[in-house]
Amino acid sequence: MRFVILTGMSGAGKSTALKMMEDMGYFCVDNLPIALIEKFSELTAAENAELSKVAVGVDIRSGQSLEELGSILDHMHSQGRAFEILFLDAEDTVLVKRYKETRRNHPLAMGERVDKGIAQERKRVEFLKRQADFIIDTSQLLTRELKTELEKIFVQNQAYQSLFVTILSFGFKYGIPADSDLVFDVRFLPNPYYVEGLRAKTGNDREVQEYVMQYQEAHTFLDKLEDMVTFLIPNYITEGKNQLVVSIGCTGGKHRSVTLANGLYERLCKQDGYGIKIEHRDIGKDALRGK
Repeated sequence: MRFVILTGMSGAGKSTALKMMEDMGYFCVDNLPIALIEKFSELTAAENAELSKVAVGVDIRSGQSLEELGSILDHMHSQGRAFEILFLDAEDTVLVKRYKETRRNHPLAMGERVDKGIAQERKRVEFLKRQADFIIDTSQLLTRELKTELEKIFVQNQAYQSLFVTILSFGFKYGIPADSDLVFDVRFLPNPYYVEGLRAKTGNDREVQEYVMQYQEAHTFLDKLEDMVTFLIPNYITEGKNQLVVSIGCTGGKHRSVTLANGLYERLCKQDGYGIKIEHRDIGKDALRGK
């Protein structure tokens, strides 16, 4: 019997995740009254129960009753009732943006600014985040990427570490990505933009990759960057960090940064213990501007 409590910040994707888990064969109940959670776990764990996988959605909508959940979980644990807590989180700026886009009101805002409601909610659900078995930060995740992470945990039963790494290429002339944790400048390498036949191509093309990687400095940069990032990741996991954005920039975000971001991504993909994806933020902007 697998009993999952799905919780987290409002706007972080709990409803979407609950629907995904339902598709994965879980019997899902959203916003079950807090006082019924322990009884529900008993019923679903009974020998004659037909359910083997259950997910219960719990969030700030439970009101003051949410504060009772801590003692209920402690009692369930003392009675030997197994359960797992999945906590979905997102950065405050992302949550505010999502509320603005959907024109919804935060349940704790009560007519005030959304960020005040988010701050109150963080305090009230902090005890659940501390107890969580799995924490997924959805700030940078696409819907399909969230589904992949859930399948790893609840279908494939893979070992999971609550850190998602994004390798991001960008162009300095378009600004440094605001959500960067680590920023690296590769403008010290010769620029393919000025080479005949390479200007219209990108770091996803073999010709540009061969041009950039013909320089020993590019290989040395990747070696040192891989060494530093692989050193930092387990320390970030220990600290409890959920999201790491490694940004690599060149002038336009089309040639050198894309090549080296791809190189780092390929190296990190060979390691386990965290989720990883790659994005090329500015790769097509020159084309859009007619340059």
